[in-house]
Amino acid sequence: MASIVIIGGGAAGCFCAAELSALHPDWHIRVLEAGQHPMAKLAVTGGGRCNITNTFEGVEALAKVYPRGDKLMRKLLGRFGWKDCLDWFGNHGVEFTAQEDHCVFPVSQDAMQIVHVLERQMHIGGVELMCRHKVISIDKGLNVKYLHAGKEASMKADAVVLATGGGTAGILAGTDIELIPSVPSLFTLKIDDDALRDLMGTVVGSVTLGLVGTRFRSEGTLLVTDWGISGPATLKLSSYAARWLAQEEYRGSLLVDWLGGGEQQARQILEELGRNGARMVANTHPPQLTDRLWRYLLSRASVRAGCRWNELGSKGLARIVNTLISDIYRINGRARFKEEFVSCGGVSLSEIRPDTMESRRIPGLYLAGEVLDMDAVTGGFNLQAAWSSAWVAAHSIHL
Repeated sequence: MASIVIIGGGAAGCFCAAELSALHPDWHIRVLEAGQHPMAKLAVTGGGRCNITNTFEGVEALAKVYPRGDKLMRKLLGRFGWKDCLDWFGNHGVEFTAQEDHCVFPVSQDAMQIVHVLERQMHIGGVELMCRHKVISIDKGLNVKYLHAGKEASMKADAVVLATGGGTAGILAGTDIELIPSVPSLFTLKIDDDALRDLMGTVVGSVTLGLVGTRFRSEGTLLVTDWGISGPATLKLSSYAARWLAQEEYRGSLLVDWLGGGEQQARQILEELGRNGARMVANTHPPQLTDRLWRYLLSRASVRAGCRWNELGSKGLARIVNTLISDIYRINGRARFKEEFVSCGGVSLSEIRPDTMESRRIPGLYLAGEVLDMDAVTGGFNLQAAWSSAWVAAHSIHL
């Protein structure tokens, strides 16, 4: 009987175990999980609703949603894409709904439904789930060393699937497999501006963010918080610039285009607002901005209270335009995004065979999920990477 060890009881590991046990019901499949329960992170993802995947509608280039690993994901999605994911879970009784932003959730809005499906399928397939088993190392002979109840032990496998979370690739130390240092890649930003933070709760629908001195740019909704900024635009920027921000110790200058369309768009909007020159500037704001945010931005543009449009002059108008499209704030650290934690780094993608997810250096070792140097922006893309890579690994093990 073939012996398979899957290291990591998260989304990728458990999905791989469920699929592998269905393909090979006579194999002995064990899942080693360091925590007390499997899929603890999956249970809380998407605010407990489980953003299981994304329809990819409007995604013009995979690099926009996978800053690292887009080429690999193109291959994986060709084998097991988002529709395949929904079909797989749908065949086990889960119904789904897609939101306007193309994020897909179970109709139940309950992440535990996904957890229970995977637990049930592993149980049906005879998978042995071993929690509180923390793997220490894997060697080139596929010997897996682990800690359980304070004691060290090991087991030999015919094939191993490494599907641990981000920052755990050190398990492979000593195997000569190239490991990319791990850093956070999905977080919000702390902003050193009390007046901006006083606008906590303000939402701006379409902004463009950038980092001064770099080419990193992101677009989307921005949320002002009591520590700085959050929202999709912020999270995308943190993902795109993850390594740069880590290198700079999460300090830098944030560039904000509050209207998201550059100088020409800003001037057109202001010209329309100023047609009635007798009106006060502060009482006529762009539709994208709230009244409070508009007044705050006018103060940053040094426009005096009570100024009317016909009193503004070309210099005053230029100051407003500059503030709207090139507003600069000091970044003073990062903050974790709710319960989500994604990192970039891990096993270098050059170390795996993309058609099988098998290690180029160690035959019989397969890799899936966040242990790889592959990550995505928020929106269900990271979970899709877990499903796709785990499925390909499961279908590539032949003993």
